[in-house]
Amino acid sequence: MKYYVTLRSRTHIIDVEGGAVTVDGERLEAHWAQIPGTPLIHLLLGKESWTVACQPLDAAGRRWALGAVGERVELDVQDDRSKQIEALTGQSRRPPASGVIRAPMPGLVVRVEVTIGQAVETGTGLVVVEAMKMENELRAPQRGVVQQIHVSAGERVEKGTPLVTLLSQPSEP
Repeated sequence: MKYYVTLRSRTHIIDVEGGAVTVDGERLEAHWAQIPGTPLIHLLLGKESWTVACQPLDAAGRRWALGAVGERVELDVQDDRSKQIEALTGQSRRPPASGVIRAPMPGLVVRVEVTIGQAVETGTGLVVVEAMKMENELRAPQRGVVQQIHVSAGERVEKGTPLVTLLSQPSEP
């Protein structure tokens, strides 16, 4: 099965076949196992071993947050079939006109990296939340302006708590 994974404005083509994956043309042996009772998976990719926290950000399973080695990233995943359907119909996913960035899991707000009215680009750090002894930097999913900040440093948050509201801005040509 082929997937298109967009991470920090760059799309990677990932082909999953049996016990191997091909990432942007490079074939690697791959095995993974869920760690019971946690959002963690253990991943063997080539000769490297990773423990990765995985969290779906939408019900469709197209947006994910991954955490590994102290870094948190958000990505979009699209399978080959849905990509072909979009191409045939001319309809594509568009970012929402505005959006609320929410806590992906319970934790402690370590710092807020933006101010109200600040213009941000896709990938700009907004808030850092510590969860499971790992700092997770939540980044802007799109270009926009910080409309509201709902939390402050030192505040405990639950999963789903609003952190920052962004008003989107169209991309520059």
